[in-house]
Amino acid sequence: MEALPHSLLHVLIGNAEVATFFSKEEELSAMLDVEAALAGAQAEIGLIGKDAAQRIAEACRAFRPDWKALSEGLAQDGVIVPAFVKQLRATVGEPHAKAVHFGATSQDIIDTALMLRLKGVIDVFGQRLDALIGDLHAMKARDGSIRLMAHTRMQQALPFTAADKIETWIQPLERHREALENLAPRLLVVQLGGPIGTRGEMRGHGDAVADAMSGLLGLGSVPAWHSQRDRIGEFGALLSLVSGTLGKIGQDVTLMAQNELGEVHLASGGGSSAMAHKSNPVLAEVLVTLARLNAGLLGTLHQGLVHENERSGAAWTLEWIVLPQMVVSAAAGLKKALTLVEGIEIVSSGEA
Repeated sequence: MEALPHSLLHVLIGNAEVATFFSKEEELSAMLDVEAALAGAQAEIGLIGKDAAQRIAEACRAFRPDWKALSEGLAQDGVIVPAFVKQLRATVGEPHAKAVHFGATSQDIIDTALMLRLKGVIDVFGQRLDALIGDLHAMKARDGSIRLMAHTRMQQALPFTAADKIETWIQPLERHREALENLAPRLLVVQLGGPIGTRGEMRGHGDAVADAMSGLLGLGSVPAWHSQRDRIGEFGALLSLVSGTLGKIGQDVTLMAQNELGEVHLASGGGSSAMAHKSNPVLAEVLVTLARLNAGLLGTLHQGLVHENERSGAAWTLEWIVLPQMVVSAAAGLKKALTLVEGIEIVSSGEA
């Protein structure tokens, strides 16, 4: 899935490292991992033979997709899994084809494959938050004693220090880092419910299969959550909070860089097609843009919480469209913020 379809904008608001997690190749690879783990767990419990699980694992490693047929299947079925399972069964061959996807449903594979990819996303976010917090602490140590003028409601208020300003950037980022750490175990879990979320097709062994899958995949084991989308909603909320905090930093820097204030010098700025003397605070402005984008997308993502009955095609599909863009936007903001902070020098305000 392409998270950001506007190719020229990728350099401004995209992030290739994180967008890769949402590519069709990465999604397919994760789905294959899930099917192999499902078979391995079921063989461990005794629902299918060990020889069947071994053959399925071999087929998953050797699988070569017919992308055209997968696309046609997605267009027809609204989800890629039926066409994918058909191709995987053909790769496995007889007598073990019927053991592929035993007792599972499309949502089990799609949701668990998403969680596998979000593990990598969360690792990247944690690293970038740690780096940004560290850079801001270094800036505070270097420039913290510089006198600035505080502004409330866009008017001069009272003098304070750069350290006071920088702390308003650091503290929420530290809370977001802690929230990410706390959220990960709740978010990164196996989805396994079968057709209606009861695990009934696994002959009373569904919980044991989920537990075994979690061990094989490095995810948590919880009851099926097909129509309970609060995990996705909570993650989206955190993405929006991160973007919003970065937007606050960007907005502050944009104002501090105004010629009339001159409270920061930026290592580099953007040029103007009409005014050669200008150096526009592009990185800071992009942080504001991405914050507003994710704030708007969060409301759309939370529409997915209205997930009727035991499964919703509409609400679930909405997540596929919105969540990747929110992830990429937040990741892009963190990358831009790191570059921005590395190039900021705070200088004494003439108003202080």
